Amino acid sequence: MPAPHLTLPSTDRVRSPLTGWTRAHWEALADRQLAALVPYATPGLAQYRLPGRGSWSGVVSDGLEGYARSFLLASFRIAGAGGEVDPRLLERYARGLTTGTDRSSGEAWPELTDCSQQMVEAASIAIGLHETRPWLWDMLDARVQERVVDWFSGFVGGRTWDNNWRLFQVVSEQFLASVGAPYRRADIDGGLDRIEDWYRGEGWYSDGDGRNFDYYVGWALHLYPLLWARMAGPGGDGGRAKVYRERLREFLTTYPHFFGADGAPVHQGRSLTYRFAATAPVWMGALADCTPLVPGLTRRLASGTARHFVERGVPDERGLLPLGWYGTFLPATQAYSGPASPYWASKAFLGLLLPADHPVWTERELPLPVEEADQYTALPAPGWLLHGTRHDGIVRLVNHGSDHNPLEGPAQDDPHYAKFGYSTATAPETAPRAWERAVDNHLALLAPDGTPSRRLRVHPLGCAGRIAASRHDARLPGRDDAVPVETTSALHGPWEIRAHRLRAPHGTVLREGGHAVADETRPHAERGAGWALTRTAAGLTSAVVALHGWGEEADVAREVDANAFGPHSATPFLTSTAAADGDGVHVTLVALARDAVHPRALRESVTCAVDADGTVRVRFPDGTELLL
Repeated sequence: MPAPHLTLPSTDRVRSPLTGWTRAHWEALADRQLAALVPYATPGLAQYRLPGRGSWSGVVSDGLEGYARSFLLASFRIAGAGGEVDPRLLERYARGLTTGTDRSSGEAWPELTDCSQQMVEAASIAIGLHETRPWLWDMLDARVQERVVDWFSGFVGGRTWDNNWRLFQVVSEQFLASVGAPYRRADIDGGLDRIEDWYRGEGWYSDGDGRNFDYYVGWALHLYPLLWARMAGPGGDGGRAKVYRERLREFLTTYPHFFGADGAPVHQGRSLTYRFAATAPVWMGALADCTPLVPGLTRRLASGTARHFVERGVPDERGLLPLGWYGTFLPATQAYSGPASPYWASKAFLGLLLPADHPVWTERELPLPVEEADQYTALPAPGWLLHGTRHDGIVRLVNHGSDHNPLEGPAQDDPHYAKFGYSTATAPETAPRAWERAVDNHLALLAPDGTPSRRLRVHPLGCAGRIAASRHDARLPGRDDAVPVETTSALHGPWEIRAHRLRAPHGTVLREGGHAVADETRPHAERGAGWALTRTAAGLTSAVVALHGWGEEADVAREVDANAFGPHSATPFLTSTAAADGDGVHVTLVALARDAVHPRALRESVTCAVDADGTVRVRFPDGTELLL
């Protein structure tokens, strides 16, 4: 359905029976966002200073961000229409280039210095200028072109952060090369060579050294190399583009498994305020002619995700993208996120570069994997299991591989990476006080004052079929020694079974939390001997059931304004005290579903035993036995 205050063409139910969306919806959504920015432009149109919390880079950088990221959206709209757009759109961005590169204008963009935020924004401008070249760059006054080149020249020989930022330098200097300006070939080759160090196989990159797996794999590390190849042109890529296409093809083979039946992507990783940018690699696969996805699935995935956010008030009543997931929610953002940061969502409009008669726009939509059958997908490179259930359309991610830490030295835990579980229907508790408690999807050793141990570096131990395992070292405040924790997750039906093996000091309190559910109203809570459950008014239920090693203590932790999905959130959890003579194994059944969950019946009917060698045997009422 269209968003409130957004007038869209009638839907095509023949071609788009699942989402109702057509290319016209995408164009209208782009136009609405671009028009909504106009009141926030500086007089010379070089910056868009949007309302909201500023970033650590300052108001001028944030204003540049507003220009650059919205220009990326404008460029896809302009190029996709062959320049047949309202001429005022071209005039706006041409004038912004003129003013932003004029150091005496009072609106000049900050110079490109090493590791500056401007490097990120320059890459969007470079891509936009390349894609709109006949209608914008070629029409600019020669003096303005010279100033633009001069500004971009700050990249030449410059230093970026050693992660996806290397690619901002690559595309920006390739733009310089494309217009005959001085550049350093070594900068381009060096950046492209560096991402080879981060390739982990199966289509997966880490975003820099370490185990940094999140949506940056798709909307940056796959995207920019192929956008660079478009700039370099046939024969100018040195054979690299073929490799990038093969890797993206492999990545996209399983990528649709990250999306729920309602179009929601799994809520994991940083920069989630970019929202539907998660669809960018899907469009890129079609644009680069390297996708394994049939055209109808490509459009269904992308349109379903865009519609998911539109139906939930994104853009908002002003037509703006606020800092958050649905509405404004700052704990889901990072300090580098300014008020225009969400406009990296512009990457979702890459599909407009495909002509209107391309099969992705004309063929009938096809269902997502989770709409066809239950899905169990092992991804050994990031150490993840994806678990989709057809009856409720939820996709869950079981994390045994990503931690967003350097390989050595000090480590931190981040709620967007450190949890055992994520999903398309829930978000981690991210407000500071909630993260201090760290209840949801976490196994904690509790200090006497209640302070929990943290899950810092995740060491993968295996990921295949429906089972994944990892190890981490749990440390209590004030203690130098660490308690090694080995965790194995196994999937059966709609449930995850977690088996934790650890030798906690006698008398230490242990706590295991399930998924946090959130809503506009206070979730319902129930508890019993060895189980706890919480349920939203819409029927989304989270439960934990003790199968082995736990006592009978269980409860529900509540938070307010701590969750991206709603102001009231709740998490079921189990607690127990480590015994001197225990086997050190704690087994929990974790449930997240939109249908009825009966934890008391599960506790009574699912049996669990631990063999002498430590093997965990879980038997279900249907006779299935899992070995963990």
